[in-house]
Amino acid sequence: MAGPAASVQFLLLLAQVGDTLLRLATNCVTVVLAATAVAVVPVAVRPASAIAHGEDAADGAYRFSVRLTMVDLPAAGGGTRDSWCSGALIAPRWVITAGHCFRDSGGQRVSRAVARLTLVTVGRTDLGSRAGHQSEVVGVRQSDTADVALVELGTAITDVTPVRIGDTPPVAGEVLRLTGYGLTTADGPTPTDRLQTGQFTVGRVGADVIETSGRQPRADTSPCPHDSGGPYFREQADGTAVLVAVVSTGPGCPHPGPDLSARTDTLRGWITDTTDPANGPSRWVPAGIGALLAVLLLPVALVTRRRRRTAPVRARAGHDVDRIGQRAGRVR
Repeated sequence: MAGPAASVQFLLLLAQVGDTLLRLATNCVTVVLAATAVAVVPVAVRPASAIAHGEDAADGAYRFSVRLTMVDLPAAGGGTRDSWCSGALIAPRWVITAGHCFRDSGGQRVSRAVARLTLVTVGRTDLGSRAGHQSEVVGVRQSDTADVALVELGTAITDVTPVRIGDTPPVAGEVLRLTGYGLTTADGPTPTDRLQTGQFTVGRVGADVIETSGRQPRADTSPCPHDSGGPYFREQADGTAVLVAVVSTGPGCPHPGPDLSARTDTLRGWITDTTDPANGPSRWVPAGIGALLAVLLLPVALVTRRRRRTAPVRARAGHDVDRIGQRAGRVR
């Protein structure tokens, strides 16, 4: 029969296990709440539109280019509608696009998918082909300083080279290339089924935006509806594409003169922090599993704590709640 000393050791061990389970359950709750929190940022831009007076991209070119398809978006006055945006793959599980591609019924940018289903197509020059990949959007992070959003994919894309985020500011007169899947005329019925491209010249450079004007194939080559989020990038001598900006807003298309695009070099730190697999618990604890663990383990941990006969436990829960509140109120 075990003596008193063994019983005390058993109780202390049980208490340590209880504390560990409680910390795990609390962390799971934190992950669930942080993953489901919605951050809203006002936006006052008119969406840009595929590329008018552009040209077809060659088969297999610019494979990092992305089309986002939003199925069953809530429509004004009831019902639903479909919509599209463009973007670029920047990491195996992440796409960059325009922030205004994710808006609620009041026109406010939101850090979540709004449509019933949002799909990303990447590595598919001709949308009628089976090349490339499709993945469902599972998360959205809005920039709090620019019309830019990062979109998290449910499936990693590992055989398409992402576009590199540049760290050098754009300069007036610089020539950039744009790709997009939007309309080719302002009054077109549906976006193009083939990736479009064109060259543009940088005009004035602001703190968060740049002006870009058509260069090739024509001076009035311009973004159109559903080109929003399309990447402007430098073409390096070695064939590397370096992201400079994404399509934000502009006049109707086609048109000569500038459109406004959101700079990405100024967001490089935020982009890196957000897309780094080491920085996100959502990459290793799915929200559903976290919630299940929290429900199953929290009662066990609480019962164990009541049986303790040692000194009172410090109130960690208050600190955890504070962290949850900060995460929920912060745009990422």
